[in-house]
Amino acid sequence: MKIKVYLQQSEDGGYTVIVPSLPGCISEGDTKEEAIKNIKEAIELYLEPVDDDTTIIPQAEEIELVL
Repeated sequence: MKIKVYLQQSEDGGYTVIVPSLPGCISEGDTKEEAIKNIKEAIELYLEPVDDDTTIIPQAEEIELVL
């Protein structure tokens, strides 16, 4: 999987990484390498299914919405 991220040097030192396609997925690191390692972990956690996302509720109608 390829995903675009933006790496920016912070004014206070270190780096901030933002993933525009995943709202709220942001990480930091003291070095570029650390920031990239941290954002990879953040992306994996962001995309990891949560039990609530996969729960089937008996007798409930399932529909898909297009926004």
